[in-house]
Amino acid sequence: MAAFVGLFTLLLLLSTLVRSQCIRRPPVIFNFGDSNSDTGGLVAGLGFPVLPPNGRSFFRRSTGRLSDGRLVIDFLCESLNTNLLNPYMDSLAGSNFKNGANFAIVGSSTLPKYVPFSLNIQVMQFLHFRTRTLELLNANPGQGNLIDDNGFRNALYMIDIGQNDIADSFSKNLSYSQVIKQIPSIIAEIKNAVKALYDQGGRKFWIHNTGPLGCLPQKLSLFHTKDLDRHGCISSFNAAATLFNMVLRRLCQDMRYELKDASIVYVDIYSIKYDLIANSSLYGFPDPLMACCGAGGPPYNYNIRVTCGQPGYQVCTEDSKFISWDGIHYSEEANKIVASKVLSTAYSTPPLPFDFFCHN
Repeated sequence: MAAFVGLFTLLLLLSTLVRSQCIRRPPVIFNFGDSNSDTGGLVAGLGFPVLPPNGRSFFRRSTGRLSDGRLVIDFLCESLNTNLLNPYMDSLAGSNFKNGANFAIVGSSTLPKYVPFSLNIQVMQFLHFRTRTLELLNANPGQGNLIDDNGFRNALYMIDIGQNDIADSFSKNLSYSQVIKQIPSIIAEIKNAVKALYDQGGRKFWIHNTGPLGCLPQKLSLFHTKDLDRHGCISSFNAAATLFNMVLRRLCQDMRYELKDASIVYVDIYSIKYDLIANSSLYGFPDPLMACCGAGGPPYNYNIRVTCGQPGYQVCTEDSKFISWDGIHYSEEANKIVASKVLSTAYSTPPLPFDFFCHN
C-alpha cells in the first residue's frame, strides 16, 4: 500500500510539473489504437453497447471505455490539464476537437488492412479530419474551435496497437513460430502509419509497446496450458509480445535516423504492466490474475459466455483492488499506476517528458 501511495504522490507531482510546461502552447493529441485507449469510439461508431458496471468508479456511468474508470490515456491528458479526448466519430461531442481526437477503437489491429477499424483506416480517418478541418478554417478564419496547420504540426501523435494482432493469431490456433512470423508485417503497418502522419507534417510521436498478453485472465481461462511462468502467466504468449516489442523498439530507433527532424518516443508498457503482476502485493493487489468483473470465480473469474455487463456477471466491490477489470482490460487503479510510471520517463526511450511536444 505504501508503494501505491508513493506512486500516486509521484503522479500528482509529475502532473503539476507537466501542466506548467503546457500553458504557453495548449496541447493537441491524436491517438490511434485499440481498446486499451478507446474512449468511446466503438459506441460512437457502431452503436455497440458497453454496459454498466463499466465506468462506475470515476464517470459513474458507462462512457464506452472498457474499464471501471479512466484509462492510461485519460491520466496522461489530465497531466497536461487538457480535456479528455473525444472519439473521432462521436457526432454529439459538440465538434469539440480543439485538443485533438481519438481514433482508437475496441478490437482494432494492424491487419488485415481496410477492415474497420484497422490502423490504416484510423490514419485515413485522420487524413480526412485534417483536410476537412483546414478547409473549414480557410472558409471561416475566425473559428476558434478548429485546429490550424500549426496545431497539426505541433501535435503529439500517439500509437498503441498490436495486442489484438498477436492475440488473434493465437486464437486461430497458430503455433508460436507461425505467430512470430507475422510480426514483421504488423511492424510494417505501424511504420506505414508513422510515415503517413509524418508526410502530413507530424513530427512528434509517442508509441506504446504491447503488454504481457499471457497474464490476462481471459487468455489464462481460454487456453488451458502448463506453459506458465513463475507468476502464472502463459510463457509463449508473453514471449511473442516481448519479441514484438523488441522489433517495435528497433523500428523506432531506425525511424529516428530516417526521419531526422522527428521525435519518436518508445514507451515500455510491457515492463510496467508485468511489474504490476510480478510485484502485485507491493501495490496492494491480492489477486493479480483475477478479473474484478466477470463470472466463474477464482482463479480467473472469466467466462467467455458471461462477460462483464452481460446477464449473470459478478463484480467486485468498489473498494476492492484488482489489476484486471474484465479479464482483458485494466482497472482504473491499475491504469493510474501505469500512467504514473509512464510520466516518470523511466520507461521511455529517449526519456523525454510527456509534455515535450508542448515546448519542443
